[in-house]
Amino acid sequence: MLLVLVGLGLTCLPLMAQPGGDVRIIPRPQQAALTSTSSHALTEGHAIHAPAALAAEADYLAEELAARGLNLKVRHRGRAAIGVVLKLCDTLASPEAYRLDIGSHRVTIAGSTPAGVFYGIQSLLQLLDNAPQAGATLPVGTLTDAPRYAWRGFMLDEARHFFGREKVLQLLDLMARYKLNRLHWHLTDEQGWRIEIRRYPRLAAEGGRGDWSHMGQGPARYYTQDDIRDIVAYAARRHIEIIPEIDMPGHATAANRAYPEYSGGGTKAHPEFTFNVGKDSTYTYLTDILREVGGLFPSRYLHLGGDEVAYGIDAWRTDPHVQALIEREGLADVKQAEAYFMHRMTDSVRTLDKTMAGWDELLDHRPDTASTLIFWWRHDRTAQLRKSLAGGYRTVLCPRRPLYFDFIQHASHKWGRVWSGFCPVEDVYAFPDPLLDKCGFSDAERSHIVGLQANLWTERVQNAERLDFMTWPRLCALAEAAWTQPGRKDFADFSRRLDDAYRLFDRLGVYYFDTRDPQRHPEPRGAEQAGKDTPMDFRD
Repeated sequence: MLLVLVGLGLTCLPLMAQPGGDVRIIPRPQQAALTSTSSHALTEGHAIHAPAALAAEADYLAEELAARGLNLKVRHRGRAAIGVVLKLCDTLASPEAYRLDIGSHRVTIAGSTPAGVFYGIQSLLQLLDNAPQAGATLPVGTLTDAPRYAWRGFMLDEARHFFGREKVLQLLDLMARYKLNRLHWHLTDEQGWRIEIRRYPRLAAEGGRGDWSHMGQGPARYYTQDDIRDIVAYAARRHIEIIPEIDMPGHATAANRAYPEYSGGGTKAHPEFTFNVGKDSTYTYLTDILREVGGLFPSRYLHLGGDEVAYGIDAWRTDPHVQALIEREGLADVKQAEAYFMHRMTDSVRTLDKTMAGWDELLDHRPDTASTLIFWWRHDRTAQLRKSLAGGYRTVLCPRRPLYFDFIQHASHKWGRVWSGFCPVEDVYAFPDPLLDKCGFSDAERSHIVGLQANLWTERVQNAERLDFMTWPRLCALAEAAWTQPGRKDFADFSRRLDDAYRLFDRLGVYYFDTRDPQRHPEPRGAEQAGKDTPMDFRD
């Protein structure tokens, strides 16, 4: 599925410099030096020249240009005098760096890796799409660019509500446009299990029934393993790594509905919330699951969750299997039983040649520094972030404020979360520097921050319209916050460049929140659930 951004139907596509050498690209490039005193245009007679190592990037560019009405052939041999040249360059400092040179006869995109070349292509496509119409001055010049952070991510929760293949593919297209490179896919939770596991077919067939709005009701909705392979390949072509999350030992209700013999119990509010950490069969069961998941996702990471286990841990105090584990292993309490479980599952992940990723509660169990990736999410617990960075853990910053996109984004909105405020696009854009400056982290501590990630939990997000509304344009702001150096960020300028994003969203039928006119796209009603149907949700 190609993302058709414009249907120009032209044989000549102009590139336009902005006043002062600026360019209409999100995220804003690190250096831009274009001039309107000279010109360049691509025509049907041109070709895309690329070495075999960049064949995938060349084919991608050719397809995207064809979607814009311009057909350029791809050539892997011969000298390139005109057209577009893609090449690898070992003089660029960053693994994802690129240089885009627009000459009077030739456009050259050089990258230190294929990913860098791909990001140069995205800048070229944005310049094409955002150029003024006929009569515009055609520039020549250079963009030199590289990301601030290596991890530029978005988490989509499909356990609470399921959105399906086509919506995920559109999301991947838009993530690629804005140079985001990690999709964290939350596939299992209390409300639904969304991935086929062939050894345990009831996980999807039974655990996939219902959602947050209809607990356990309705047909099963999940991704088959063939679906997963197709989506992973689609993402990889766009240099996006997909990280699956299989939550444990909590958030297990849907799985326990399918295979109750592995349940560790829960509470009235969170029934059958945990896996049973006292049974050896539980470890075999979960390792079998992770083995299938790991085979579907080439990512080096498996995210095991590890959060909010306290919602079901009381049941362990009377469970005979858990109590037998505590006695056998000489553990002090059920909290230590939780740590035992996480260490043992870490070993399982390691046998699959993967690295465990998890939420910041993992730090309480003192996991191995070298083999753990921490996601700091509790914005009110900066001490936990300090523990992660001081301990040398690679850390992704994704705090509830301002990077939880299930939080409302405007004072007039009613269907979402708040916590002493909400998450407007301005706060997303400014992150993370206000936090880093306030906490006074050392350069050594900051070096362990691998990047930023926005998280969209979907209890209140039940359809594609609301998904779009809660995601865009905040994900554009996250993209620039994660890519552009602080000295180059300018919210007023970013707001002007959002006009281009809004035109794109209009063409694609994306129902975004329009920051220019909050009433233009009224807030879609959020999902309701029996006993939880108050408009504003103050959960922590």
